[in-house]
Order: sequence, then C-alpha cells, then structure tokens
Amino acid sequence: MALAADALGVDRLTLAVPPPVPDDFPTRYRWLIGRRAAREPLQHILGFAWFRRVRVKVRPGVFVPRPETELVAGAAIDEACTTGTGAPLVVDLCTGTGAIAAAVADEVPSARVIAVDVDPAAVKLARANLAEFGDRIRVELADVTSPDLLAEFAGTVDVVVSNPPYIPPDAVPADPEVHDHDPARALYGGGVDGLDVPREVIAAAQRLLRPGGLLVMEHGDEQGPAVRAMVEGTGGFADIRTRPDLTGRDRYVLARRR
Repeated sequence: MALAADALGVDRLTLAVPPPVPDDFPTRYRWLIGRRAAREPLQHILGFAWFRRVRVKVRPGVFVPRPETELVAGAAIDEACTTGTGAPLVVDLCTGTGAIAAAVADEVPSARVIAVDVDPAAVKLARANLAEFGDRIRVELADVTSPDLLAEFAGTVDVVVSNPPYIPPDAVPADPEVHDHDPARALYGGGVDGLDVPREVIAAAQRLLRPGGLLVMEHGDEQGPAVRAMVEGTGGFADIRTRPDLTGRDRYVLARRR
C-alpha cells in the first residue's frame, strides 16, 4: 500500500477513497515493486520513516531508524517529563537521522535537546529533520570518544539517550536491507564484542549527567549482562536495569547517575 501511494503521489490514508489513476501508474508501480523485491529498504524508496509521532527523512548512507528504538526514545521521554527542572536538557548521542531527538522535542515541548553524530552525512540529515524545532535543538558534528565532548554541559544534563553502533564484527546482519544499505560505521561498534562505542557513550554520560540524571542506551539482544557490567564498572551509576523490546528481548539499559 505504501508503494502504491507513492506511485500515485498521495498520502497512504487517501487510498481509502481511491484517487484518479494516472496513465503511468502501472509502470511506476512495477518499478517500485522491483526495487523492493531487490531488498532495497522501503524507507529508502519512500524517502522517509515514521518514528513514534514524527516523520523523518531517510537517505542512503545514514542508518534507518528501527521500531525497537522507539522504546528507547520513550524511556528518555518519560524521564524528561518527570525531571521537575522545567526545561529538561536531553543529549542524543549517535543521533543518525535525528529520530530520537525529534521524538523528544515533539513529545516534551519544554525540552532542550543536543543531538550529536560523528558522520557529516548523518549530521546534515539530522539538521534537516530537526529544523522545525528551531533553537530548541542543537545538532553537533562531534566524536563521542572525545573527552571534551560537550564539556560546557558537564554535570548538567538530565537525560543521555543513545542508539550507538553495537554489532560485533563477526555478527553480520542477515537481512540485505541492513548489511547492503546501512553504513557499517552505524552498525559495528568496534572491538571483539562490538561494545567499544557503547563504552564511550557510557563514559560520556558519566561526565555529562547531573546527579540523578538518567542514561538510556540501546544494545544488542545478547549484550544485556555485558552492558550492565560495563555501566556498573564505572562506579558512577546506580539502579542499573536492562529493559526488553516488544519481542521480549533485552534491548536497552537504564542507569541513574550517582
């Protein structure tokens, strides 16, 4: 249905009342179906993806946001709604398309959001996706491994949320939509366990979060114990918990800054 709506140049909802069908519809529709049959991601074909309540532009070369990450965003949103600070400060590390940052800004109108990515293509796309929120969101081209990352905000951030790359080098995704189209830099987290970048996210969160601030970080479904151990090993967090995705698989960690 999504491809048919795209071929007709209409919103999918309008198909409930069929629009006039242009002469070139069969040709365009077959072309779109052929692209999808070749396992090109639907989001690349359409040029966008829905993420919670927001529609974000999606482009080749930038990681496609996934439904399971909506729960990660939801945990950050829930925390931002209850900080009691009036204008909660949320930092989204490894932002990619900016989907998490956009969801936070959309659902927590009082929030200030800083979105960070190391990839220039991702930062360009995130800025396009987040432009509607004006100066409530700041997008930074920066490396999460830098000890000076957002140094001016050290100890003041209410929520650090992240969907970093975390796949181990020997765990190549089976789906062609992923391994042929998502950039390797956004998939593989480095090191034998895939957790080099997540370790840096945890270290950055320890520097940035205020006492009582919350870390929310996605990880692979078999990495829950290892990630909890990493967070606990810093000595800087308490109330460390692993939470599942909608399939019941371990998906993200929550940890409170001491």
